[in-house]
Amino acid sequence: MTDVLTLANDHILRTARLLERRRFEFLFGSGTAEAVVAALLPYRNPDGGFGNALEPDCRAPGSQPLTTLSALAILDEVGAVEGELVRGICDYLVAVTAEDGGLPFVHPSARGYPVAPWWHVPDTYQGSLVPTANVLGLLHKNKVDHPWMEPAEAFCWRRIDELTETHPYEALGCLAMLDHHPDRARAQASAERLGARVREGRLVRLTGGEPTPEGYTEGELPYPHTYASRPESLARQWFSTEELESGLDQLAAEQTEEGGWPVPWRHWTPAIVHEWGAWLTIEALEVLRAYGRLTPAAR
Repeated sequence: MTDVLTLANDHILRTARLLERRRFEFLFGSGTAEAVVAALLPYRNPDGGFGNALEPDCRAPGSQPLTTLSALAILDEVGAVEGELVRGICDYLVAVTAEDGGLPFVHPSARGYPVAPWWHVPDTYQGSLVPTANVLGLLHKNKVDHPWMEPAEAFCWRRIDELTETHPYEALGCLAMLDHHPDRARAQASAERLGARVREGRLVRLTGGEPTPEGYTEGELPYPHTYASRPESLARQWFSTEELESGLDQLAAEQTEEGGWPVPWRHWTPAIVHEWGAWLTIEALEVLRAYGRLTPAAR
């Protein structure tokens, strides 16, 4: 039987953008960080942020907080959160931060361009935990120190402490911050409360488990391993070993005959089938490797 990585490599070569080809080569082959960064640079804008459909659900050319988050995550993936690129990102963050200290979910510059239906420009310019906590977590992880972080951190703690209910993308954003925040005691206590909100709200897909909450389809809900994408994540304690292993079994089974992982949300434009498909294939392989389910154990 053809192994998982061989199938995935074929899928990437047939369908992926140059950026995902370079990422795959770095993570699972002999590619370099420099090649990944070179493929990322065309998505950068003069304001230091990133746009130009780097995040496949937003086809707008202008910089967006979520798209810039995607760029920062790729830089983190290859160990390149440093230098002029990151200084530019932080300067962009300062320029688009709302008065409450947070980044907007969608910046108004996306208005008038093709975007996914859920990329709705809000009526008021205010911060969202989704981009803000995610970005802050990556900056903490990489020991970045920048003036943008202090008001953003105050915003995140305030919003996290006030949470009585949440949704999966917000919970994932909070986790990104809590997993890397230097105040470990506060982070762990907050993660326990967040996990309770996730379990009480049934915001996780358990194989043969709880009914899907109103307003969601089963495919929209994350698996346990989506929250705990690494064994060391604070979210690992939210789930039993049986729940986690069952989800990982399902993840492995979802690889298609063509070698990739399918896009589980609405295919609102044909491009995302390939662009998100390659991205999700890389994510799936990284999770499987983190839990010892992928051989050989590359980098």
